[in-house]
Amino acid sequence: MSIIVLGTVALDTVKTPFGLRRHILGGSAVHFAIVCRLFTKVNLVAVVGEDFPSRYIKFLHQKGIVLTSLIRTEGATFKWGGQYKGDLNTAITLSTELGVLLTFRPRVSEEQKNIKHIFLANLDPDIQNHLLTHMRSPHLVALDSMNYWIKHKRRSLLRLLKKVDIYVANDQEARTLSGESNLLKAAKYLRLLGPEMILIKKGEHGVLFFSDRFIFSIPAYPTDRVIDPTGAGDTFAGAFMGYLTKVNKINEASIKKAIIYGTIAASFNVEDFGLNKTSRLERKDLQQRLREFRKYVLF
Repeated sequence: MSIIVLGTVALDTVKTPFGLRRHILGGSAVHFAIVCRLFTKVNLVAVVGEDFPSRYIKFLHQKGIVLTSLIRTEGATFKWGGQYKGDLNTAITLSTELGVLLTFRPRVSEEQKNIKHIFLANLDPDIQNHLLTHMRSPHLVALDSMNYWIKHKRRSLLRLLKKVDIYVANDQEARTLSGESNLLKAAKYLRLLGPEMILIKKGEHGVLFFSDRFIFSIPAYPTDRVIDPTGAGDTFAGAFMGYLTKVNKINEASIKKAIIYGTIAASFNVEDFGLNKTSRLERKDLQQRLREFRKYVLF
């Protein structure tokens, strides 16, 4: 089994109380893929500019990520700059340079069009829909978004939600789109928009899953080393979708296990800048921390 992920490949500049890192490899598709690869073959669909360092392409290739549909074109790579203060729960965006994203239209090979598992990482919903319309017979489609698209491309997002199986949002995004302050009410509203499954990420407070069949909630893995939360949500999604692709089953047991793997993967992500921690992970690292997690949570 394999999965295809559409999203951003970015050069991030991140400042936290623990330091500053300039133009490190980031982006929603990258954080997703770097953990998803531990479970299944990952095909990455994105665009970078002529300024994108070749060493980063080599790095992704060495991690086993399929880069057939990573387009390199004239212009500047997408860049994001952000800062975290206080409890490090929320990023303050300092700069955004869309660059080549402004004209990006995804291209996939004929072989990739047959891939059954699809993750539409945070991106313009019109671009997400463009890819989805070229996939032949999807089996499982999950979608992530952000407040910017909810506010500025609401109609496009609502049309797209009718075509996906899983909607992944953080608590703020779920409240914004639903208009509900209570997260369970928000999840019920989002379910009515089309997706059969709703996953609401709550940062350090864990995750809430909602479907017509069952509801599941789990806390975050307790860690006392939070250095850089950038990409934690995409990392969660990578492990979550990676596991579901690996087992090729959608039932209560597999979804719960996938959520637990996502929670564990995200806990590694926050412990260092960028991909420093997750790029060195092996499956056995996730398994070991999962065993530790069992001591804190009954499941």
